[in-house]
Amino acid sequence: MQFSLRTLKYIVAIADTGAMTEAARQLNISQPSISSALNAAEEALGIQLFVRHHARGVTPTVAGRRFVNEARLLLKQARDFERSIDSLGASMTGEITVGAFVTLATRYMPGLLSEFATRMPGITVRLKEGNQQEVVEDLLTGRTELALAYAYALPSEIEGERLIDLPPYLLLSADHPAASKPAVSLKEVAGEPFILLDLPHSRDYFMNLFMTCGVLPKIIYRSQSYELIRGLVGRSCGYTIHNALPGTSLTYDGSFVTARPIVEKLPAVQVMCLHLGRSRMRPAVQTFAHFLEEAFAPGGMFHSDTHLMSLDAKARRAEAAY
Repeated sequence: MQFSLRTLKYIVAIADTGAMTEAARQLNISQPSISSALNAAEEALGIQLFVRHHARGVTPTVAGRRFVNEARLLLKQARDFERSIDSLGASMTGEITVGAFVTLATRYMPGLLSEFATRMPGITVRLKEGNQQEVVEDLLTGRTELALAYAYALPSEIEGERLIDLPPYLLLSADHPAASKPAVSLKEVAGEPFILLDLPHSRDYFMNLFMTCGVLPKIIYRSQSYELIRGLVGRSCGYTIHNALPGTSLTYDGSFVTARPIVEKLPAVQVMCLHLGRSRMRPAVQTFAHFLEEAFAPGGMFHSDTHLMSLDAKARRAEAAY
C-alpha cells in the first residue's frame, strides 16, 4: 500500500478546511483532482476517512483523524528530509511547531526563542499559543509536536518531562495594605474582589486553592487575558493568583503590582515539556526539547523562577524612571 506525499497533503488539507472545495482552492488544484485522490486512498485502505455532508463539507471519521495525524507527521519529516538533502554537510536545519500555554508563552518564550535562534540558527520555530485544552488538542492532531504547558488534564497519549514547579502567589496592587508583608494568608484576602483567569482547567486549579483553605473567592471580574488582569490588579480593582511570575511589576497600562507568597501550603503547578508518546521526535524537535530541559535545569535561564523575584525593587526603579 503506497500513498504519495501529494495525496497525503490533499487529505490533510481536506481535514483542515472541512471541505474539498476549499481545500482545492487553497492548494490551487481542481476539486475533481482532490476528490479523486481521497476516493483512491479510501479504496486502497478499505475504510472511510471522511463523512460527506451534502452542502456542508466533510468531517473525519475516527480512522480518518488518526490517518490525518500520522500524515501530518510524515509530511513534516519529508520537509526535513528535503532541507537536509539541500544542506548536506551543514548544521542541523528544519522547521518545528511548538505549542505553549498562553501565560507560559508570555513569560518564557521571548527568552527561549531568542536564545535558541542564537544557538541553532538553522532551525525555525513556529509558536502556537493556547489554553491547556487547545495545547493538548494541537498535540493530538499533529498541529504541534512539542508543547510548554502544565501537567493537568493530560490524556494517556501525551507524555512529558517535568521542567519546573511553580507555586501560587498572590498578586496585589503595589499600594495594597498587605503588599509590605513577607507572606499573606489566602483567608485574609478572601473577602476582597478576586479577578479570575478564566481558562479551561486553570479556573479549576484556582478554585481548588480556595477550597483547600476552606474559603470562597468573591469573583468580580473574569478574563482570559492575564495582562488585562494584571492591569486591573494594578488599579486596585481586586487581587489575583498567579504561578508564572512576570519579570516586572509594571503593568501594560503603567500601574504597578507586587507578588507575595501565600501562607497556606498549597499545591504548585508542574510545567512540562509535552509530546505525543507514540511518535518518535524528529531531530530538530528533539534538539528543542533538550534545550527546554537545559533552560529550566539548575543553573539554567529560568531555574530561579521557583523563588519570589525582587519585584518591589524593580517597581521602585521603574516608578522612579517613569
